[in-house]
Amino acid sequence: MMTRSQQGRTNRLTRPSIAVAAAVVMTAGVVAAAPDATTAQPGPKLSLIAASASVTLDSWKEDPGVYLDLGTYLTSENGAFELKVTRKSYKDPVVAAQIIRDGKKTLTKALPAGLVKDFSGLPDFARISVIDAAGKSVLERTEAFCPNNASGRVRPDAPANSKYPQSCPVNPFTLGSVWGVENGWAANTYAGYYSDAVQLPAGTYTAKISVTKTYRDLFGIADKPQSVKVTVRERSWEGEEDGEEVSAPSAGAAASKTAAASGHDAHAGHGAAPAAASAHAGHGAPARTDAPAAATTGAGATFNVGHGPYPPAPPALPWALKRQATEKGVLGGQGFSAAIGDRAGQTDGSRQAPGARPNAERPAGKATVPDVPKPDLRSLPAYGITISDGDEDVPGKDYLAFSANVWNAGPAKLVVDGFRSPGKELMDAYQYFYDAQGKQVGYTPTGTMEWDPRPGHEHWHFTDFASYRLLKADRKETVRSGKEAFCLANTDAVDYTVKNANWHPENTDLSTACGQENSISVREVLDVGSGDTYTQDLPGQSFDITDLPNGTYYIQVLANPENRLKETDLSNNSALRKVVLGGKKGARTVTVPAHHLVDAN
Repeated sequence: MMTRSQQGRTNRLTRPSIAVAAAVVMTAGVVAAAPDATTAQPGPKLSLIAASASVTLDSWKEDPGVYLDLGTYLTSENGAFELKVTRKSYKDPVVAAQIIRDGKKTLTKALPAGLVKDFSGLPDFARISVIDAAGKSVLERTEAFCPNNASGRVRPDAPANSKYPQSCPVNPFTLGSVWGVENGWAANTYAGYYSDAVQLPAGTYTAKISVTKTYRDLFGIADKPQSVKVTVRERSWEGEEDGEEVSAPSAGAAASKTAAASGHDAHAGHGAAPAAASAHAGHGAPARTDAPAAATTGAGATFNVGHGPYPPAPPALPWALKRQATEKGVLGGQGFSAAIGDRAGQTDGSRQAPGARPNAERPAGKATVPDVPKPDLRSLPAYGITISDGDEDVPGKDYLAFSANVWNAGPAKLVVDGFRSPGKELMDAYQYFYDAQGKQVGYTPTGTMEWDPRPGHEHWHFTDFASYRLLKADRKETVRSGKEAFCLANTDAVDYTVKNANWHPENTDLSTACGQENSISVREVLDVGSGDTYTQDLPGQSFDITDLPNGTYYIQVLANPENRLKETDLSNNSALRKVVLGGKKGARTVTVPAHHLVDAN
């Protein structure tokens, strides 16, 4: 159970900034550890590898601490390493299984009950021990491993592209995930954005990285720890600004620093904070720390940063390709960062993908709704619930703010095109339908799209996509209500185990998915398995509770309230979240009880 009070309520609308530290300097070549020749087990052969014999980590005087991005990664040979993580409902625990494909046979190996508790990765997978120059132990910790981290091909004959999704969802209301390392590929073991900084004074150290015994036994990984020499050096922004010669920060981090000074970008996404970087920022982002981040860390500014309480993983460069990058001379500064992205032989571990393009012209012919698969829109329970002054910061007012997510359970994607007539402010919206081969076979008018000029939106919204209601304890009487238009984008991987789930959706970046004010057409897509989150710091994402009595209420999120969109099932569009209001006017509190087994907000 979580209780949030009125104190510091304005700042509480954004996730606390994560301390970011910095540039990783590569030396030497690949240091590999081959597993012992043990009794063969079914499934792929996994190995822990170190990309280099030494790394240099920077601690910033203005924001001390280093992130232990030590250049280790996990390789998968003789087959892909695949895990399926699911739960039947929020009343059921998360369960995980390894999927082993052997020719035409597929084996399912259940992981021990309780080992995997959420969808963010394998907990306590890597153990890191650090000793100083005198041989004294200064750090001992474990970190989770997301197999969907940035990855790269380690064999020229390996598949050119990885079939697996990118990043592991941290939203506690996720329902299903697929994790994997492609055959002949390797994934970074470093937890990146979700890791915590450690305090290490400037000096030299030795780090030992190993896979913990639980996972060695479970997956047949050899007990071969990797040793990496670590140099920690202290740097200062003051020295850098005075022209001191230091290595250049990554492009993403430099953009973060620049944006922090320049303020909100007009093309940012769902609620970008002032420090959001360029057109790829938004979605309720807190300001990032003013320290440059190495391209491998996943700590720099990125698209849709923030994402309410649960930010997505930023792009990173796979350690498996670091030696190649060094040989090609693209390490350091802009060149190094430019290597980040998805292409043949590598992934960046993020969900960043370009927007979809609308049809060239309005649909012609008679509008029909054919008998083909359709989307199934569902809502997640509200989360990120807090008390605020509202988006206008009105004195004496109390607002109950929340994040909402509507997702598509399939089996077909939701595709809506908007077309603008000359001189008109609204776009006419059309929903398209496709057969099993992906051919468009029908369409229907489905309302309008409107330009939303409010700060944090600033893009085209499909009108009345969701309805929000605050219900009394009886769950029947409505005391507050409102409708919200959405820019449809695949911001969240909600359940990638449903039929026809697209593990590599486009339209994930709000800046490219939702158009600009002068757009004459726009395509918005909600793909199968993905959802769209609107965060609690956006206009329209709160109820005025100034004069409401204390007590128990329910926040209802209802998708497609006017039934304008054609769906597989209209009976599952609603989700409820219990809240308990307390305090007094000007100092209201909200307590958010657990939602069945999900004790998170």
